[in-house]
Amino acid sequence: MLDINLFRADKGGDPELVRESQRRRFADVAVVDRVIELDHEWKAAISHMETLKMQRNALNKQIGEKRKKKEDATDLQEKSVALKKQTEEAEVAKNEVESQRDKAMVGIGNLVHDSVPVHNDEANNVIVKKSANPPREESGLLSHVDLVQMLDIVDLEQGTTVAGGRGFYLRNEGVLLNQALIQYALHSSYERGSMPIMTPFFMRQDIMAECAQLAQFDEELYKVTGEGEDKYLIATSEQPLCAMHRHKWFEEKELPLKYVGYSTCFRKEAGSHGRDTLGIFRIHQFEKVEQFFVTSCHNNASWEAFEEMLSNAEDFYTSLGLHYQVVNIVSGELNNAAAKKYDLEAWFPHSRAYRELVSCSNCLDYQSRRLEVRLRTPKPPTGEAKKDYVHMLNCTLSATERTLCCVLENNQTAEGVRVPEALQPFMPGKLSFIPFRKQLDPKTKKLVPIPK
Repeated sequence: MLDINLFRADKGGDPELVRESQRRRFADVAVVDRVIELDHEWKAAISHMETLKMQRNALNKQIGEKRKKKEDATDLQEKSVALKKQTEEAEVAKNEVESQRDKAMVGIGNLVHDSVPVHNDEANNVIVKKSANPPREESGLLSHVDLVQMLDIVDLEQGTTVAGGRGFYLRNEGVLLNQALIQYALHSSYERGSMPIMTPFFMRQDIMAECAQLAQFDEELYKVTGEGEDKYLIATSEQPLCAMHRHKWFEEKELPLKYVGYSTCFRKEAGSHGRDTLGIFRIHQFEKVEQFFVTSCHNNASWEAFEEMLSNAEDFYTSLGLHYQVVNIVSGELNNAAAKKYDLEAWFPHSRAYRELVSCSNCLDYQSRRLEVRLRTPKPPTGEAKKDYVHMLNCTLSATERTLCCVLENNQTAEGVRVPEALQPFMPGKLSFIPFRKQLDPKTKKLVPIPK
């Protein structure tokens, strides 16, 4: 969430800055004025409550003086009791308007960075760079949907029967390739100074609410019921990694913190109904290796980290021999937490299209403010100490099943699929090639085992 002082012109804030950011997001601008209105009501409620407290304190002082003089204070005591009730009611009213204000403020997105292209259509994402690896462009290449079945490394039919839509079983070398991608991603991040973290796969509802947008509860998150309170399955390890730091303080010298999170992730994909229903490109359950950095809010530290995380991802996909482009995401497609987001889109030769494999976001202090993750700053000789918050960033390294789809398409041959050299050390016996096990029967148009 944003700093409430941004909405207070009398505190040096600039409400028009927030309004302009909402316009860039093609989001509701009126909510900014609603927050300002509720903030004024909150201040008035505090003033009213404090006035009642002062009146009661003064009354109690009079009661004490009367008692010292052995005088009757019954009338004053009755007034004191009434004032106590009024004060309690005033505090409830203050808390209620504060809750309304904060709820309205949570729906306002982070301030959009000036370098973000302003548009509401992702077709207008700006290409920042393309990789040196040349794309495969020959005709007749198979799709990842066909390849996983011809290699017999995924069982989609039984997966759907058992788990429902988008269900799957990884099998044979599919399991090994997926694990190789996980291990390679973790190893490469560890060698660059990131701490590996395997996170919980579910979170308490109140903690998840501090880390996820309201829309995510409906479109992404699976609810888990059972003994005790309800919980939600994570959609990304970013969520528990954020929560791992809640209510903590950090010294400037302790930062940056660099993590590489690993988890299974779970997403409803409610907003993508009908898209990518075949294969394992867009699925409800998948493994992901995620970069997560915590930085100082000073000296451009988070923007330097932003470029570092993107560079790590680029090096990872370059080493896999994949062609990709990096795009600057348009303002209207940013999630609320992100001030700026880059996507790394890899080339899928069958469809002759770039598809997203990486999202890299700088969330500044938007997440840390709600989680109360603070940066300890020395108190100045004069004036009040500044309330600083750390900056938080996240960047996919590999959603491994999706990466696997891209690896297969780009490394196919007439006989099977080559294993990228970077992954071979993580395969049994440094396996370098996976042959097709099935072929298309020209008569039935169905896949049948290849005769040995």
